[in-house]
Parts: sequence; C-alpha cells; structure tokens
Amino acid sequence: MRSPLRRRGLAAALAVLALAVSACGSSGGGTKFAGITHDAYKVMPTALTDTDDQPYSLVTDTAKPLTLVFFGYTHCPDYCPMVMSNLASAMTRLDSADRKRVDVVFVTTDPSRDTTTVLRRYLDHYDKSFIGLTGPIDTIASIAEPMAVYVAQGQKLPDGGYDLNTHSTQVTAIGADNEARVLWTMDTSSAQYAADIHALLQKSA
Repeated sequence: MRSPLRRRGLAAALAVLALAVSACGSSGGGTKFAGITHDAYKVMPTALTDTDDQPYSLVTDTAKPLTLVFFGYTHCPDYCPMVMSNLASAMTRLDSADRKRVDVVFVTTDPSRDTTTVLRRYLDHYDKSFIGLTGPIDTIASIAEPMAVYVAQGQKLPDGGYDLNTHSTQVTAIGADNEARVLWTMDTSSAQYAADIHALLQKSA
C-alpha cells in the first residue's frame, strides 16, 4: 500500500503530466494527448453498491493510481457499448504493469433495471475486472454532478430504451488525490485511451 505522502506526490505528478502531455503534438515528436484537462472536479465519498453487494466509494475504495469512471446503463443501444468496448480494448493494449495500476468503474444511470446481477453480466462481456456500481438514482446524480456528469431520469422510448440525454458520455479519470482533472469524450479510440493511460502512469511512477 502506498503511503499518504507517496500518493500525494503521485497525484501532483499526474496533474502536472496531464497538462504537459496535452500540449504535445506530432510536430514536437510526442504523441498527442487525447484527454481533456480541466480544473479539478471534486469526487464525492458517498458509497454506492458494487456487484458483490458491498459498499464502494469512488474516494475510499479507489486504491490504484488511476481510476476511469463512466456513467451509463446496460440497455443503452449505442454510445455506452461503444465507450465500454473501447475501454476494454484499451486494457488489452496495456502491458501488465500498467494494467495493474488502473481500474475501470461503470456507474449505472438506470438503477431500476441495472441490478448488481445485471451489471456483473454486462461488464463480464467486456472485462471481468471492471467494477460496476448501482444505488438510488438521486445518490448517483449527486455523485455525478460535481464531476460535471449530467444524470437524470429520462423518458422511456418505445423500444424499451431511454432517452440518451439522461447521462453524459465522458470517461473521467480520478487520481490518487481523489480529484478528477482529465476526461475523455465518447469518440476516444482504444489506442488513444491506452496511450494516455500509459503516459500518465509512466511519468507518475
């Protein structure tokens, strides 16, 4: 387990690195950083429920240097599967050392249908190590809001799905300081995710 001092140093390095690599372009010989850097978003410590029916907090239970969080739902017909597929593919592009230092967390925005069993089955389709969280929709929304993620109850569509405006589609990176300073848009490729994750972890080691 990392000491608090070590974790604070790692968090600071991640923040500085994110700003540095985002400025790199092909003209300078570096790989362009695909993520979007921003002022730190607060991550709420409120616990949700994981697929083992245990409490899970994005603050107290995220022990790895980097945690990627996506808010979505299992019945989503297009954007969610695209993002999750790219994240799963990105994990296969990482070497074993990097892979051990990053977690992917999927927070449902449709808790009425996404039970822990449904979430586990869904996530196992992508990567058995992915973490799934559910809970009351108001609690989920209160965790999402400080991270600039919009979550709301949407209108049910004739095909049984829900209005896609019920949640934002970005993937958010949480550092060891329990703050979020980087996000990726839904059209980020698996190669871009992998390159960004490697860059963040390599320079923070």
